This record gives sequence, structure tokens and C-alpha cells, in this order.
Amino acid sequence: MKRNVAIVWGGYTSEIVISAKSMAGIYSFLDKDKYNVYKVKIVKEGWTVDVDGNTYPVDKNDFSFTYPNTGEKVVFDFAYITIHGTPGEDGRMQGYLDMLSVPYSTCGMMASSLTMNKFVCNNYLKNFGVKVAQSVYLSKETKYNIGDIADKLGFPMFVKPNTGGSSFATTKVKTIGQLQKAIDMAFAETPDVIVESFISGREVTCGCYKIKDKEVVFPLTEVVTTNEFFDYNAKYEGQVEEITPARISDGMTERIQKLTRMIYGLVGAKGIIRADFIISEDTPYLLEVNTTPGMTQTSFIPQQVAAAGLNITEVLAEIIENEFKEN
Repeated sequence: MKRNVAIVWGGYTSEIVISAKSMAGIYSFLDKDKYNVYKVKIVKEGWTVDVDGNTYPVDKNDFSFTYPNTGEKVVFDFAYITIHGTPGEDGRMQGYLDMLSVPYSTCGMMASSLTMNKFVCNNYLKNFGVKVAQSVYLSKETKYNIGDIADKLGFPMFVKPNTGGSSFATTKVKTIGQLQKAIDMAFAETPDVIVESFISGREVTCGCYKIKDKEVVFPLTEVVTTNEFFDYNAKYEGQVEEITPARISDGMTERIQKLTRMIYGLVGAKGIIRADFIISEDTPYLLEVNTTPGMTQTSFIPQQVAAAGLNITEVLAEIIENEFKEN
């Protein structure tokens, strides 16, 4: 009997548009001969499943839905989470699924919560020798002086939503006159903000997953854009050149792959993650850890899987089947 796999997408932030793209990518990757695949949308207005153009409410009591005409009930056996932001990337969805004993594709609740918080995660990893940018954390209760922030970090600097993605409300700030507006924009997206020093260098990203007795680290992708940084237009509107494998030395490649494996273990990751780095003066600096990486047809992870000579459909099936064994 085929298992019922729910691709969980949507979310409560602007990242929903990216989640929709990832959902479509994952749907195309999953083996329909092996699984019954459903698209489950989670937004503040409610949880629904789309089946052949018809929409049905999801029963949160047991993560299921019922066909109203026949009364047939479908209980989801597995959740492939592709919400970028809350509640799918910050541990909330994971906690819900844990209570129902439903296996899922991503890190667990604690690891998701840790990695979603850029400031906390980067400062945690810094204790283990991982190089990160200097940063300032702001909550809505924080009393701050933009002059002090400018003195500490210098220009240019980045202002980002601390517990959101980096595609929306992220600003490269070049002057003190732009700083307050950038902070206000980030606060409109999430309740806390991280301000980081700018690191000049070559940007690369590395995907990784581990299952029982097996560890796979993908070839690196180099990110080249003429935009100010790797923003939404660069990521999803083609305003970027993505080169896999990255044009860096074998030694630096191995160094970053080793670092990614270490980070995977330190945060307690599960499923596929992606770690983003800037190489500056022969030193890799971690930008962030992404536990629900984009999964469109052209996203980094599918590119890296192909460059490794692997099949994305088989990789996803391997991860899903491993979770069933673990649970």
C-alpha cells in the first residue's frame, strides 16, 4: 500500500510565494508510483488540502482530511515541510507533528528553532570556531542608537529580519541615513532584527544530509550576481549566475564541506540542510544555516544533487524511507 505524503507549504510571512515554488518543485520530484502525494497549504486562515482542483479542510486532530461525498478519510503518513519561515521552519510545525508521531522531512523542533534565529544560531556556532560576521540584535523592546550601531559595524552593513528568510526586507545599508528605514522595514516582517557587518568575498553554498550510516555532502555552488546582494530577484527572477561546482580550490571546497558536516551535527540537523558562506581572504564565514532550503527545479539543492551524479527523486525517497525506519 502506498503511503500518503503531504507536501506542507504556505506559512505566515512574505516567504509564502517562495514556499509555493518549492512545493511545485517537490511535487515534481516525488515518486508518484511510490507515494500518494498531496499539497497541504497552511496559512493563518486555515489548513487545506488541494486534490484535483478541489479544496478540503485538514483535520488538525490527526492530520487528515475527508472526502465529503464518500466519507473516505485520508490520514497523512509523512510531512515534507517546505514552509520558509514560521510555522514550518521555526519548530512549531515540527512540535505538532511530534505530538501526533507523524514523521517529517526537516530538523526537529529544537534544531529548527535554533537555526531559524540567525543571531542565536551564529553566536552558538561561533563558540565552536565557526567564523561569522559581527552583529547587533534588536527586539521591538530594545533601546538602540543608530549611531552606536554604525560605529560598531561600519558601512556597508546588512539589516535582516532575524527570524525570517533573507529574501524579503533584507537591506544592504551604505549610509547612516538609510539605517533606520531598513530597520523599520525588517521589523515589519518579524519581531526581531539582526544587523550584520559586511564581509566582502565570494559567496558559496553547500548542501548536506545524513541518514543512518550514511553522510552525503554535495558539491558547492558559487553565487555570482550583479545585484547588491543575493536578494529575491537574484534568487527567483534569474538575476544571478549559479556555478556548480564552485570555482574554488579543492582544498577550500573540502574545508567548507567539512565545516558544513560539523555544523549539521552541532545544530542537531535532520534531512537536507544548506549552509551559506562568504569566502574572504581565504577564510570561510558562515552567513546562515537553512533547514528548509528552496526546492524549485533550479534551486541550489537540485543543482548540487545533479552535480553529485545523484537523482533527486531517489534522494528524497531515501530521506522519507529513513524517517519511517527511525519512527
